[in-house]
Amino acid sequence: MSKSHNVTMLGTGLIGMFYTMTLHGNRGRDRVLSVYSRSLDRAQAFAQEWGIPSATDDMAAAINDPATDTVVIGLPNYQHLEAVTLAAQAGKAILMTKPLARNAAEAKQILDIVEQAGVFAGYLEDLVYTPKTLKALASVKAGAVGDVLWVRSRETHSGPHSAWFWDKELAGGGAIIDLGCHCAEIIRNFVGKNNRPVEVMCWADTLVHPIPADDNAIALIKFENGAVGQFEVSWTFRGGMDLRDEVAGTQGTIWLNHFLRTGAEMFTAARSGYTAEKAETDSGWLFPVGDEVHELGYVHMFTDMFEAMDGDRDPMETFYDGYVINAILDACYKSAESKRWEPVELFEWRATEAAASIRTEPELRDGMALVKEELMHGNKLKQILCDQKTGKIIERIVEL
Repeated sequence: MSKSHNVTMLGTGLIGMFYTMTLHGNRGRDRVLSVYSRSLDRAQAFAQEWGIPSATDDMAAAINDPATDTVVIGLPNYQHLEAVTLAAQAGKAILMTKPLARNAAEAKQILDIVEQAGVFAGYLEDLVYTPKTLKALASVKAGAVGDVLWVRSRETHSGPHSAWFWDKELAGGGAIIDLGCHCAEIIRNFVGKNNRPVEVMCWADTLVHPIPADDNAIALIKFENGAVGQFEVSWTFRGGMDLRDEVAGTQGTIWLNHFLRTGAEMFTAARSGYTAEKAETDSGWLFPVGDEVHELGYVHMFTDMFEAMDGDRDPMETFYDGYVINAILDACYKSAESKRWEPVELFEWRATEAAASIRTEPELRDGMALVKEELMHGNKLKQILCDQKTGKIIERIVEL
């Protein structure tokens, strides 16, 4: 049975705002009752804006507030381990923003802490919960595209809002750790989470910004069943936030455009004010987003988290998923340095069954394998065939 949950919100930045906006407007019964910020002034201002009764700059005090049962962590990456440790000690449910940690070793520590404490732990990877993604995932699971061969995920914009993101030590990296975590988990959902990521090839560089961290990257991820994932991330893309995914299968294709082209376009020669996250201007041609927390997946994400909590089940995204993503991103950074394919190193692979290979038996025509069949002009059927013994390719026309 669903029940209401009282939340300690750790963090008052953009993500803390989106989380609180979602919680206060989503199911209507879950409320943030305590908020923590490193700055007391920010905590108090945030509490006043969102009607939160308690505000503090003491993380332990916020977590141990007796009025709350759930801790939502929307803090910088370098504070995740500390926050999870305190929340687990308090015996409270934990919902953590992405990425789980700065690297796989730290993610393993976090995973061990929650599992040893026996507390509920959900990984807040919002972009796998967007309405379009959930619809596409349902179609893939129903067999609409056949076997998934290749998934491409792209997230690019002009760079993050807060200074800590740009600090390689505090964040754990640059655009790969910030944006690649989204893309890699989107890819995993489409190719199947029982499909082990095997190795990675990645290019990364710092093309524009005067920082040690990467501001652009492209990666290929090989999976155990033969499928391939590709992600593209950038902190130098101009014109807004570009979120796109593509899924190619043996029987179909899916294209998703989540944000930059929303279906709403507006031109103004005046000033429009805020239109959407990462929009670089408020005049000219603009692409407004009607309900950001809905379009970015926050509504469905928190619904799943709390319903999983109430139903004593795992949510769609767990801390183990977050750990796997950190392991993939570690391999990306290794590959960017070595210029070679690098293995994805996992302490444990928890899939209960192996992913089926995408390499299937060919259709035969007169004892030869069908490569391609296409209807041509004049209502004629062209067939490309392969002799499996010799490898010879044969073309023939079939009259219909």
